[in-house]
Amino acid sequence: MSAVPLSILDLSPISSGSDATTALHNTIDLAQHAERCGFRRYWVAEHHFVGVASSSPAVLIGQIAAATNTIRVGAAAVQLGYTTAVAVVESFGMLDAFYPDRIDLGVGRSGQRRSDENKPKKPRTPRPPREWHEVDGVVVPTPFDLRGLLDLDRLQATMAVLQQPEAVSPDFAEQVGDIVALLEGRYRAGEFDVHAVPGEHANLRPWIFGSTRGQSAQVAGALGLPFVASYHITPATALEAIEAYRNAFVPSAALERPYVVVSADIVVADDSATAARLAGSYGHWVYSIRTGVGAMPFPDPDDCPPLTDEQFALVKDRLATQFVGNADEVAERMQALQRVTNADELVITSVTHRHEDRLRSHELIAQRWGLTS
Repeated sequence: MSAVPLSILDLSPISSGSDATTALHNTIDLAQHAERCGFRRYWVAEHHFVGVASSSPAVLIGQIAAATNTIRVGAAAVQLGYTTAVAVVESFGMLDAFYPDRIDLGVGRSGQRRSDENKPKKPRTPRPPREWHEVDGVVVPTPFDLRGLLDLDRLQATMAVLQQPEAVSPDFAEQVGDIVALLEGRYRAGEFDVHAVPGEHANLRPWIFGSTRGQSAQVAGALGLPFVASYHITPATALEAIEAYRNAFVPSAALERPYVVVSADIVVADDSATAARLAGSYGHWVYSIRTGVGAMPFPDPDDCPPLTDEQFALVKDRLATQFVGNADEVAERMQALQRVTNADELVITSVTHRHEDRLRSHELIAQRWGLTS
């Protein structure tokens, strides 16, 4: 089996003892490194008020594209709940004007108001994930509900800061439909034609990011758009999301058949022991996210005590689905993930405390995957 294309998802992580400025410069450096190594795409996430610096994807994409020459650069993904279809099309249309045929427009449902947000809140009682099973070497944890762990008051306060007062986000499917219509030049506001300048007829198509069989997968399939399944975030439901997308797929002008990208969280080093040490603080970082505080600065593994039993119970599914080891070991697990999902492309995210270790992780897997000689 020939290797599928390999891409990178970067959060611009801030390491403990460092700052956002350094993290952003590290992102530029890693993107240049990725281009030399032969990765197909370099995608940046959108996060707010946490220990990662990728808060404005369009701005960061412009900086990365300016510092590179050929690699595709995109968002993974714009949180549509905090913006409008017009703003997305105009900003990415501008990027496409500067860097034609290099920009990927990824969108996701994050930030949308829940229809049940006014219902009584559930007690914040930890509900540790149950055990998992394997499918042809791919770990699939049993789904569990994280909502009981989240600080909903904090999340809603954050949403309020990011949106205009009293703003109500449109339905996700409507927003994606509006983006497509604006790009194709057929958007209407009431009885009037509206043209996004720049943006209309830009060489862009939305990439839909999702983690369950819910609306994101359904919208991507119904509109015939590519789908990115977040195995690295929600390994319990990524496979069923892909199945739902394929079942819902309708051919479009963009795609004749489904196109699936699957994400994986990896740490590669020259030997297994070193990789395990570098990944030693990953569980602490995930725990900070799952308990509702948001990602803290990525800890130095040399300064981290062992996870407590309670901490381990809440992150063990993510530890079991992080691919850690030497290049051969990690490539074997990536190949299994590609085989089980029949992914057309894989996208990897690799976070370590030291920037040089992150560079090395990507370099080693690029060599093993056959991207570089």
